[in-house]
Amino acid sequence: MHVHILGICGTFMGGLALIARSAGHRVTGCDAGVYPPMSTQLREQGIELIEGFDADQTRLNADLYIIGNVVSRGNPLMEAILDQGLRYTSGPQWLSDHILIDQHVLAVAGTHGKTSTSALLAWIFQHAGRPANFLIGGVAPDLQVSASYQPERTHFVIEADEYDTAFFDKRSKFVHYRPKTAILNNLEYDHADIFPDLAAIETQFHHLVRTIPASGLIVRPASSDALDRTLARGCWTPVETFGPGGQWQARQDPDDDRRCDILHEGVSQGRLEWDMAGRHNQANALAAIAAAHHAGIPISAAIAALHAFAGIRRRLELRGTVRGIAVYDDFAHHPSAIETTLDGLRRRVGPQARILAVLEPRSNTMKLGTMAARLPASLSQADAVYCYGEITGKQALGWDPAQVLAPLGDALVYTGHNLDALIAQLARQARAGDHILIMSNGGFGGIHARLLDALLQTPTASSPQTH
Repeated sequence: MHVHILGICGTFMGGLALIARSAGHRVTGCDAGVYPPMSTQLREQGIELIEGFDADQTRLNADLYIIGNVVSRGNPLMEAILDQGLRYTSGPQWLSDHILIDQHVLAVAGTHGKTSTSALLAWIFQHAGRPANFLIGGVAPDLQVSASYQPERTHFVIEADEYDTAFFDKRSKFVHYRPKTAILNNLEYDHADIFPDLAAIETQFHHLVRTIPASGLIVRPASSDALDRTLARGCWTPVETFGPGGQWQARQDPDDDRRCDILHEGVSQGRLEWDMAGRHNQANALAAIAAAHHAGIPISAAIAALHAFAGIRRRLELRGTVRGIAVYDDFAHHPSAIETTLDGLRRRVGPQARILAVLEPRSNTMKLGTMAARLPASLSQADAVYCYGEITGKQALGWDPAQVLAPLGDALVYTGHNLDALIAQLARQARAGDHILIMSNGGFGGIHARLLDALLQTPTASSPQTH
């Protein structure tokens, strides 16, 4: 079958393209922006990419058009597909119909931690000698790619997103996946561009719960009011809990938050020593161990796998150190994620080290300002805060960073939309021993490499001053 994918350079659709190629289909695709690293990864797999959504692409005579949720009515190629009565479907629906139908699906849902926990779970399978298929919204160095599929494998780990499926299917993507094992990692309000409130997201999670069989398992944190409400609406599947008060717990080493004992039903199963700092990563590890255990992976094997786990790109990823100044990249784009990321870094570097937090509020939710009031508290562990965002123009925020972040007082150093000026100011003000944490869910103009270069060129540094 020849499938043509609209919106192929997105993380999910690009991963789906690799899976379709591995399943033996001819795959082509198009997107408004065809650029590395996804374009490189796809072309290396022999997938032809087309820039833009020109209606002439119907001349490819594809057997099926797979539509990403970046596509809306008015898109010229989509209009041509509709006018000509050509066959089309959504990415999640195609995946469900053609790939997941014969798999034991392990779905990882939740507002935060989906990518990290999915990568942990896929790595546990691989390290234990039972490689699983997977589709993840990020790349772990141990896994090397964001998606992998071989038909002979029996398990499929998938990052289960609550965002809507396509312009013609407003259900959450995850309702298509029909998991046997489901991690509901946490549940907060997000995606303000499509959900009016938390209750609307709880409804979508309830729809997911309704698809999980009685022979399956739901893994969830022991404490979550939103998940309590969701499961109270109906649950037909056994539930296991993790975290404080749960069936799966981590007993922290008081001297190092990268060491803990894993407990199941109060009994120690072994000590976890790894490079992932922060209590949120411990929670992700517990969820992954519990899900893997349900799929037949011994707890000891799961712990051994996590010992060897090298981390996840863009999750407190150290991009480089220049003149004793460390630069990190993190995907955090929600106040809760920002807070837990800063907490993890603070625990790693200690109370005396300076943390310079650089935030690009880029997601639709953040641009709308729905979460803006929570930002000062979420950034409170940073010694200096730099916020990059425009307040006028096409990509404008719906709020003024200088005003919203004013409670940070002298810690607020920069608010503006001049990337060169931001980089120059960071390079001037950083000093040896500092940790610069850059948080964005986009490319942020290549700031990481540019900042490292600027630090190399800057011989001296001073303490930050507000302006």
